[in-house]
Amino acid sequence: MTILAENRIMQVAFNKILKEDFALVLPYLKKLYEVPPADDILGKRLLEMFDQNYECFGIYKEDRLIGVFGLWFMTRHYAGRSCEVDHIFIEEAEQGRGVGKTLLAYIHKYAAAKGCETMELNSYVENFRSHKFYMELGYIIRGYHFLKKL
Repeated sequence: MTILAENRIMQVAFNKILKEDFALVLPYLKKLYEVPPADDILGKRLLEMFDQNYECFGIYKEDRLIGVFGLWFMTRHYAGRSCEVDHIFIEEAEQGRGVGKTLLAYIHKYAAAKGCETMELNSYVENFRSHKFYMELGYIIRGYHFLKKL
């Protein structure tokens, strides 16, 4: 896809990352944590995700990997067929250049082509910049995501 960024044209592509190439994703996932899990634990979790209703993608700028994201597909009683966006990470130097808007437009089109009726995502409570971004794209804050470690 082509986007205009800072008065110049930039090529971005969103390509699936296959299970056997999972190691490409790990450095980006680790950046989402204050204290990331050990590589072997994170790798094991990611590999298990590939065996579920999960798809992983790389974000490429002119053939260079600049980020990653994942998509979960499910049917929910309150939302119908749904796509949940997971772990979007775009390198900081590429943020604010239109990559995120182009990415979400791609995801929305991709999910609709797979029969999804709704989109869902989680955003950390303190990530105000992402809240503003998602709300500008028509997302609403519908609830809280609770987590309990066992």
